[in-house]
Amino acid sequence: MPHPTPTPPRMRSWLFAPGDSEKKMGKAEASAADIALLDLEDSVSPENKAAARAMVAEHIGASANRARLWVRINPISGHDCIADLAAIIPAQPGGVFLPKAEGSADITQLHHYLTALEAANGVPLGRTLIAALVTETAAAMFRTGDYAGDYPGKARLVAMSWGAEDLSSALGAREQRGPDGGYSHTYEMARSLCLIGASAAGVAAIETVQPEFRDLEALEARAKSVRAQGFRGMLAIHPAQVDPINAAFTPSAEELAHARAVVAAFAEHPGAGVVALDGAMLDRPHLALAQRLLAEAGAD
Repeated sequence: MPHPTPTPPRMRSWLFAPGDSEKKMGKAEASAADIALLDLEDSVSPENKAAARAMVAEHIGASANRARLWVRINPISGHDCIADLAAIIPAQPGGVFLPKAEGSADITQLHHYLTALEAANGVPLGRTLIAALVTETAAAMFRTGDYAGDYPGKARLVAMSWGAEDLSSALGAREQRGPDGGYSHTYEMARSLCLIGASAAGVAAIETVQPEFRDLEALEARAKSVRAQGFRGMLAIHPAQVDPINAAFTPSAEELAHARAVVAAFAEHPGAGVVALDGAMLDRPHLALAQRLLAEAGAD
């Protein structure tokens, strides 16, 4: 019998660190990031992958807080994926980040790999969680709604994110952004499909990276914007990005106070479909949003 799936950690900030750099992995773990994301994929050259696997496994094994340490493995379609998992699962990372996912079948396949390796290494079954990058190939774009429903491995899936760089490479596109710096239509569509797919699947939508890591003002503005759209966290590539991301995805005292007031207003009128608050009429969707905000913030 599988053990209950563990409660996911906070997921506001996910900080990448190359798996072949002990120094950068140490900085990621020491940062305020909710999740330190040790990378075995794009930031590690093919000739360094074997050494990186050993380094990542050793780093996780020595950690006092393994639930915060996740690993971006290589795509499920290649042989590196199995080698990655065989190396890291004995160390018991909190989860794995699957790149170039192309639907629920990939989650199921990864789930079977994880189950076998957990059983072989005495790891409680179901402990290793999954997040997936769901827009990095052309085929993936058509399957972002495929992660909803009931299928083997669904209980492990806790987050979905998107990416522009790999998608533009797959499309042969020479640019991702327009003159104003905003993403062009194809990439805004990828962002939207990720958000909608994550909502359908009941998991957290995580915004992609901002490569311009020194422009923290733009990062803060973007993080606040995507949070308002429904995203619940953001990927980071530099420790300096963590604090602005955490701040943007942490409800303010004013937001929490308003949410409590909305909940209280409906509690005072049991069965009401609409209530008045501060000169505005609020209906049941407003109550659901307020309750969700309080739940995500761990507030009463």
